[in-house]
Amino acid sequence: MSHRHREKNTDDRHWLFFAVAGAAALQWVVLRMAGYHPPQPWTAFPPGVCILGAAFLLAWAAEAAEMDLPQNVSIGILALIAVLPEYAVDIYFAWSAGQDPSYTSYATANMTGANRLLIGLGWPAVLLACWWGRGMREIRLSENNALELVTLLLATLYSFFLPFKANLSVFDSAVFMALFAFYAYCSSRAPVEEPELEGPALLIANLPKTSRRLAVGALFLFSALAIFLSAEPFAEGILEAGRHLGIEEFLLVQWLAPLASESPEFIIAILLALKGKPAVGLRALVSSKVNQWTLLVGTLPAAYSLSAASLSPMPLDARQVEEIFLTSAQSLFGMVVLMNLRFSLAEALSLLVLFAAQLFFPQASVRYFFAGLYLLISLALILQGARRASISGLFSKVLKS
Repeated sequence: MSHRHREKNTDDRHWLFFAVAGAAALQWVVLRMAGYHPPQPWTAFPPGVCILGAAFLLAWAAEAAEMDLPQNVSIGILALIAVLPEYAVDIYFAWSAGQDPSYTSYATANMTGANRLLIGLGWPAVLLACWWGRGMREIRLSENNALELVTLLLATLYSFFLPFKANLSVFDSAVFMALFAFYAYCSSRAPVEEPELEGPALLIANLPKTSRRLAVGALFLFSALAIFLSAEPFAEGILEAGRHLGIEEFLLVQWLAPLASESPEFIIAILLALKGKPAVGLRALVSSKVNQWTLLVGTLPAAYSLSAASLSPMPLDARQVEEIFLTSAQSLFGMVVLMNLRFSLAEALSLLVLFAAQLFFPQASVRYFFAGLYLLISLALILQGARRASISGLFSKVLKS
């Protein structure tokens, strides 16, 4: 088979990916416009598939947009666009909580689930894929990742105050959004790097300039519309499915909703690892964690206050306090693991096993046990002289940049 023929087959396959993702998103737009309401227990399925398809389209369009947007503009805009599927459901719950307090727990459930999935499942999956496909047992990051790691560490340290306050306030919004603004500003000052595009994103990038910009704009608008039309029925569908099947709604919101919105990020990162670019894939998921642990957490009390037309903080009950404390502890462990710029197979398995084990024990005492375990391991790692030196070096690099 000639080289040109292979390229054509590859392009055809990537256009097929576009068609499948587009159809997945379009089906619910059509059904919603027609006033169709799926029966139980499938209420959340069509809008969930729509969010999944729109998330893929957004990811490809956001990558291709880096070809045209100035870096100091693209950093903030693309970060917001790329995480839109993850935020849509959570902001819906936070907004609803401002008018109905029963929704408050669902907002924090989705937020904690999304953050724990990234570290507990996403990060290890990149290394395990690389080990399975290429026999690599370690991913090495560079000092260029210092900004993400330092921002995450600062956000994590602040997050430990939230369980003690037992609420999320507009002050917390200001802190987390300031950290995100700091991250976006420092990123915009970094040297411009040519984006490494592959697959469907490369197809868009290879279009003529005007066509490329029109395609990116159309994908952004269509995906945003699809997600907007899907957020409420998907969120409410999950709650209805839980009641119909006798499954705790909190758990479905915590794990099912983030899986639908984050699977494109996971898949893209794993494919990068299989193609010999594990550091790029891991960095993409670390950047997603920055967005979720700063901007996502910061938007919840802001949405709650706007909906309630009050500056009163969003209260956290005992279950939410436990979940946020466990999420903070896991985040600290993940940060400490990466601070030496090496991610080993043993560390990946530790993150995965600790994450998976806690899913089988929903008791409050077990959540505190795992949180304490994360903290003890983190402390043991920090006490290592070499790792302390690495942490100090990363802070110095960010301050000098």
